[in-house]
Amino acid sequence: MKWHLYLLECEGGSYYAGITTDLEARFRAHQSGLGAKYTRANPPLRILASRTYPDRSTASIAEAQLKKIRRKKKLDFFDEIQLPVAVKVA
Repeated sequence: MKWHLYLLECEGGSYYAGITTDLEARFRAHQSGLGAKYTRANPPLRILASRTYPDRSTASIAEAQLKKIRRKKKLDFFDEIQLPVAVKVA
C-alpha cells in the first residue's frame, strides 16, 4: 500500500500537510469537515502538491520534514529529489 504526503491550500491562504493512503477520499473528508481539526476551522480549497512513499514510516518522516520548512519553501519540497531517509554508515 502506497502512502501520500500532501499539501493543501486552505481558506485564508494557509497550508495544511498530512499523509494518507487515499488522497482523494482524504481531501473530500477535509472538505466535508470530517478531516483534521485544523481543516474544520480552515476549509481546504485545493490540493497544492503530493508525493508518494512506499510505507507509512517514510511518509511520516517526510511529513515531519515538510512541517519544519518555512512556508515559502514548502512547494519546493515536492520538486526536490528525495534521498533515502536514513542511511547508516559503519
